[in-house]
Amino acid sequence: MAGVTRPLRVLIVDDDALVRAGLSMMLDGIHGISVAGEAADGDEVPAAADAHAPDVVLMDLRMPRVDGITATRRLRRRPSPPEVIVLTTFDADENILHALRAGASGFLLKDTPPARIVQAVRQVAEGEPILSPRITRRLMDRAAVQAGAFERARTALATLSPRENDVVLAVAQGHSNAEIATELFMSVATVKAHVSSILTKLDLDNRTQIALLAHDADLT
Repeated sequence: MAGVTRPLRVLIVDDDALVRAGLSMMLDGIHGISVAGEAADGDEVPAAADAHAPDVVLMDLRMPRVDGITATRRLRRRPSPPEVIVLTTFDADENILHALRAGASGFLLKDTPPARIVQAVRQVAEGEPILSPRITRRLMDRAAVQAGAFERARTALATLSPRENDVVLAVAQGHSNAEIATELFMSVATVKAHVSSILTKLDLDNRTQIALLAHDADLT
């Protein structure tokens, strides 16, 4: 039927059956969201992704056989991969950075209110990253730039046009597409086209990685 869209399909990956059950009960009651499947370990993710074609994956961090960061990295290398939100009890800086660099679009703690988790699922499905302000500040304040990261980031950004670099800076500042469009006097469609071009040129997966690159280049 015209105008009808299918629900967002979510795959829940967690080695704790009670956590899976709780998330499943919560999300299946939300209009426009459907729990497509579950996996109990990172090594089950490829088969589950093939079987259920999720739009968004809620990924635990620590699992017995294959951890969430490794599973995320493998998943994001596949054609047309789903977005990944890491949902964990562990918020150490190195975990956050590793997850984001692996291609995760968001990082939430398991004590996040249900409404915020629902919002995050919808947001990442639209291509917008999700990080709490507290985690963002910690990344910017405490994450040490790795040796050579500054020069690599500057070299990468030099391949972009001046307008694309303006968009990179706005993305790194946490602005939405609509806000960037207003700030840079362009349409939202043009902003999306610039973001897509930046991701392609820099071989990145998502907007969060653009922001990390800008941070490495000391633009923020």
